[in-house]
Amino acid sequence: MLITKKELKLFKDSNASTPHNTLGMHHAVKKGKSGLVVRAFLSDANSCEVVDIEQEDGPRYPMEKLSDDGFFEGFIEGREEVFKYRLRIETGDLEIRQFYDPYSFLPTVGESDLYLFNEGNEHRIYEKLGSRPKTVDGVPGVSFAVWAPNAARVSVVGGFNNWDGRYHPMRVLGSSGVWELFIPGMHLGEMYKYELKGKGGEVFLKTDPYASYFEAPPNNASIVFDNTRYEWSDRTWMDSRQERQSIDKPMSIYEVHLGSWKRKWEEDNRPLSYAELATELADYVLEHGFTHIELMPVAEHPFDGSWGYQVTGYFAPTQRFGSPDDFKAFIDHMHQCGIGVIVDWVPAHFPRDTFALATFDGTHLYEHEDPRLGAHQDWGTLIFNYGRNEVKCFLVANALCWLDYYHIDGLRVDAVASMLYLDYSREEGEWIPNRYGGNENLEAIAFLKEVNSLVHLYYPGTLMIAEESTSFAGVTKTSEDGGLGFDLKWNMGWMHDNLLYFQKDPIHRKHHQGNLTFGMLYQYAENFVTVFSHDEVTHGKGSMLLKMGGGGSISDKAQTLRALYGHMWAYPGKKLLFMGSEFGQSEEWNYATNLQWHLNEYKDHSGISALIKDLNRLYKDEPALAQTDMIPESFSWVACWDAEAGVICYSRTAEDGHNMVLVVAHFTPVDRHNYRIGLPRAGFWREILNTNSGFYGGTNSGNGPGVRSEGQSFDSCDQSAEFLLPACSTSIFKWEA
Repeated sequence: MLITKKELKLFKDSNASTPHNTLGMHHAVKKGKSGLVVRAFLSDANSCEVVDIEQEDGPRYPMEKLSDDGFFEGFIEGREEVFKYRLRIETGDLEIRQFYDPYSFLPTVGESDLYLFNEGNEHRIYEKLGSRPKTVDGVPGVSFAVWAPNAARVSVVGGFNNWDGRYHPMRVLGSSGVWELFIPGMHLGEMYKYELKGKGGEVFLKTDPYASYFEAPPNNASIVFDNTRYEWSDRTWMDSRQERQSIDKPMSIYEVHLGSWKRKWEEDNRPLSYAELATELADYVLEHGFTHIELMPVAEHPFDGSWGYQVTGYFAPTQRFGSPDDFKAFIDHMHQCGIGVIVDWVPAHFPRDTFALATFDGTHLYEHEDPRLGAHQDWGTLIFNYGRNEVKCFLVANALCWLDYYHIDGLRVDAVASMLYLDYSREEGEWIPNRYGGNENLEAIAFLKEVNSLVHLYYPGTLMIAEESTSFAGVTKTSEDGGLGFDLKWNMGWMHDNLLYFQKDPIHRKHHQGNLTFGMLYQYAENFVTVFSHDEVTHGKGSMLLKMGGGGSISDKAQTLRALYGHMWAYPGKKLLFMGSEFGQSEEWNYATNLQWHLNEYKDHSGISALIKDLNRLYKDEPALAQTDMIPESFSWVACWDAEAGVICYSRTAEDGHNMVLVVAHFTPVDRHNYRIGLPRAGFWREILNTNSGFYGGTNSGNGPGVRSEGQSFDSCDQSAEFLLPACSTSIFKWEA
């Protein structure tokens, strides 16, 4: 026996941290004679031979079984050169198997890759770490690599070795903290996990942080998958995307939770698959005129009730609706229909599930050790350590992976405010100031700047959108100008102020007129998306329809909601509306069931849907709207003084200086006749949309074809006209010379 008892015990006790130094083929001397020694640690093997495959009908060399659990050793006397071989075993079922030895291959991750990873600059580390099908020296198999610098031992386990961590221990590559093993002959679809042994001897299982596919809960095993096989058919979209998504183009976003948009009641209330969603959702989005969909997080997550915001598989589309290739086909179909796809991305925090990132190698690897930095108070989750190079590399690569493998058109970054501030939702003594004594999270800010910069470098035209609820300056300014580098920011302030106003009984709205106008003070400080998102229809807040104050009837509330939507679409900023709100769903959103589609049988609801279609059409076709969303000079208040009547009026002017629309919004429940409003120009003002139209469920009162200006000064304008203001309505007029 060439192996020492001490070395053999390392394998039997699953403590082998450098298995390639022992297993495989090595030069050796036995009883003064030189040769080669081959060692293998195999589960379920009665006998084992080394087969020389470099020679036709090459010789076989028997190996001695040194332990009952399958450790074999064989000495080949007189051979000096290492040769290519297979192991030939007889199993306990008397089956003969022949395969390449995993411990006969060189590392599959290069030194330069590891250097850049440790430095934080390997932007495509997802192509190196994780499980990657590849061919090495002509032999197909799967390369496994995982970062676990504080582990004493790491093994790949799965059904192929009876989930026994003794049989496929990995080697650590220098001081990189990365463990690696190539397993020849492994097939796609194989389930696996990593078994780690901590420095203190504790043994635990972890899923692969870089896995592309996962088993359904509760087992959550990673699955070997090849992300390079799908053939895309969206070249036309991809070639035109940068132009389509420029800041002066229309962007009307339909926010979707895939699991609850529509379900199959007749099939145990199951959600639609990616394939079913592709056709049904695309048709619906096109019918309503939205330009984009935004998906609430589709990265793998174990708990449905988190809505996807507590991610355990950052590189994997959830298996709930199909495979990763099914998800690609979903995106592909959207692109072929001319629909952009934005995905919610969650780099702010991750859950404490023991099978995933938390204390990954037995230490606080991805998160901070100190809970004042690493624990999220509100959500019971953990905060990434953005100052650690390998963690930053993980997150940057994750963003790029969604754009690379899945052709995603934009990332809406969740909970940016919680990333920016060390004292976010914390009391005195519950947080640690930065090195300058301030409350800014400098590492998180640097990370956001870097990821935004790299996304735009590698994938021009991709949108980075911040969900950021504070007054942090420069969110959508470039990093060169001192900003964070986002393209767009959700306008949470506008959403809050307008809902506060519209939730009031009309008799009290006169005291809150400032809620309608205050937002214009900062409207052009950032590139804003005007939103009514899922956050506003959950946790007891009620649906958009039932939020509307005044009047107990659904018809009254539908009338008010139509007026609000008319104002929203006419107001500057890109648009986003959460699913169900486009037809006035009455129930608060529930992730476990589908939308109330049956309500579209009633005019109060189908009318709202019809209005959204026309608003999207008008927003796209009218040059004074979408093209000028970010141009301050395009907007002008005409009248916002009459709080008693609940009236605001403003104009939007196209860049050509010719096209102009006038928006007249009236938010009390009575018709107002002969109401005089100033006009920016003389001429005829044609009514192009009236939310009180009978087509939408209104009473049809309005201004007919439009109004003609009169040479009477009013509202600081030389021209004016008398309007009929329908109760709770928004009307849009276009100037004709």
